[in-house]
Amino acid sequence: MVGVLCLLALLSGCAAEASPGASTSRGDSPSAQSSVAPARQGRPAESQRIQFIPEHLTLPGHASAEVLPATTVDGLLRVPENVRHVGWWDGSARAGEPFGSTVIAGHVDSDTGGIGFFVRLRRIQVGDTVTLRADSHRIKYRVTSVRKVARKALATHTQAFRQTGPHRLVLITCTGNFHRNRGGYDSNLVVIAKPLGMAR
Repeated sequence: MVGVLCLLALLSGCAAEASPGASTSRGDSPSAQSSVAPARQGRPAESQRIQFIPEHLTLPGHASAEVLPATTVDGLLRVPENVRHVGWWDGSARAGEPFGSTVIAGHVDSDTGGIGFFVRLRRIQVGDTVTLRADSHRIKYRVTSVRKVARKALATHTQAFRQTGPHRLVLITCTGNFHRNRGGYDSNLVVIAKPLGMAR
């Protein structure tokens, strides 16, 4: 599994200070010092960027699913067992962050749960819009890439889990041929989307 570097964006302000100065009048009149404005104390700037852990995902056609935190165990991302839910990898960027990938994965189907929510990714197209929400916050993304990759190449060739570079949304599910004796599908579907502005 590719190692992950979490980035923190910090905003800091600069202290601005006026340098005192003096002026003296010329001629026979007595010298006088000009008045100096008090020094201005700078304060750290407050970030206007909203960041949140996604709780709901909406795909084209208004289909929506609950998003639950998902962790990695022995190098594997454990997505929710309920196929109607999807999982936000808790080692990835939050929605609205300036850098890194917000990674959400889900099942396409299961033996016990039937058809999964992410079967809809098989119909998604470049240019479609995807929305992440949590409480009153939301951010929209436009799909820029839809790729089928071999399962063993997911971490090494797609950079799906990359946490550097401009912010993006990565949606992952299974696709390809199903091989029960090999542990499932032989490929993954990777959808990449770029934010349409900042989170609100």
